[in-house]
Amino acid sequence: MVKHLAGVEAEYFGVVFNRPFAEELKWLSPNAEPNEDMWARSEESRDAIVGLYQRVWAHADATISLLPLDASGYVPWWREASNPVSFARILVHVTAETHRHAGHADIVRELSDGSVGHRDGNDNMAAVDPAWWHEYCDHLESVARGYGGKTQPRATDTHQHR
Repeated sequence: MVKHLAGVEAEYFGVVFNRPFAEELKWLSPNAEPNEDMWARSEESRDAIVGLYQRVWAHADATISLLPLDASGYVPWWREASNPVSFARILVHVTAETHRHAGHADIVRELSDGSVGHRDGNDNMAAVDPAWWHEYCDHLESVARGYGGKTQPRATDTHQHR
């Protein structure tokens, strides 16, 4: 996800406003494997990917500092009718993209560590017992399975709720 968002920010705060990011992002080339920005190659360390994202942040910050909200840009991968774009629109777009992926990461974290809610000591969750929560999840699964008649494994079987 960090690698993906580095590419998103490099492109939207670079290419779109004719301020290309100085480094080549190989996963954006025509020869890249499909979805190569969604995983790390064996030669790409966590530190290297995080370091790249920090350099992209610096480039994005420079673009943000330089451009007025009404600056005009062009997104080559968007349809023609959506262009040109304002810098304000791109700021909102990239914020929404980052927010969406942060939500994905939070779901994965909840499934892996079993904790839910806002934070320790204030989870902001309904004050219910585990039996109620399990029954509630079963109800939601039942509703979801009823839509389209598809049967899926229960996600809650491996997730411990409070």
